[in-house]
Amino acid sequence: MAKEIATLAGGCFWCTEAVFKDVIGVETVESGYIGGSKANPTYKEVCGGNTGHAEAIRVTFDTDQVSYGEILDIFFATHDPTQLNRQGNDVGTQYRSAVFPHSPEQEAEVKAAMERASADWPAPIVTTIEPLSDWYPAEDYHQEYWQGEGQRNPYCLSVIPPKLRKLRKSFAARVKEGAAA
Repeated sequence: MAKEIATLAGGCFWCTEAVFKDVIGVETVESGYIGGSKANPTYKEVCGGNTGHAEAIRVTFDTDQVSYGEILDIFFATHDPTQLNRQGNDVGTQYRSAVFPHSPEQEAEVKAAMERASADWPAPIVTTIEPLSDWYPAEDYHQEYWQGEGQRNPYCLSVIPPKLRKLRKSFAARVKEGAAA
């Protein structure tokens, strides 16, 4: 079993975390902050938009079960990579669409995935490829948010189920058996 890590920012980390928890081969998904200037930022500081960090997820996956390219295809299909510094009602650079490659090979795969995904979107993809920088795990209450508090949160209830439906429809062969809706 070969493990690899993908670091992805696609708006609210609660929403992207929920998608990748259901993907075959994904071992862990951790919500956190990356790409900013402040060491050890808090959720409140990142949400304020002044640290430069993005809300992001760090996905650890088994490459024998799912490839980095497939992870990227799911990423580009389950958030809107054409919105600059926003996802839906979440506005600011902390909600930007970005990928933080862990190697030159991953960077090349990101470019290829963006090319593949561009045909599926009516506007140009604005996802940035940013240098890997310090990763700061989000506070404990943000981890596995959809499985707990998120299913009582009106925002999550309006945003996450459509993403999960898209995952199940477009990537049915990649979804874990018994994954929750």
